[in-house]
Amino acid sequence: MAALGRYVEPEQRVVVPRGQVEVLEDGAKVKPGVWLSNAKTRRDRLDTAQLAVLGPGPDCPGAVTVEA
Repeated sequence: MAALGRYVEPEQRVVVPRGQVEVLEDGAKVKPGVWLSNAKTRRDRLDTAQLAVLGPGPDCPGAVTVEA
């Protein structure tokens, strides 16, 4: 989620390309678009806490989307 927030804040948009790479404070490189896509396709297997972090479904207004 930190990587997703780092992308959305300066871009001021919620469409995340799958290939986008974000470097976290600890030097870890993550792809928030891949994470988001995986989370959405596996949404039915997430527990309540994980769903709360992910937020609204892809059909909800203001939902974050992945750009292919």
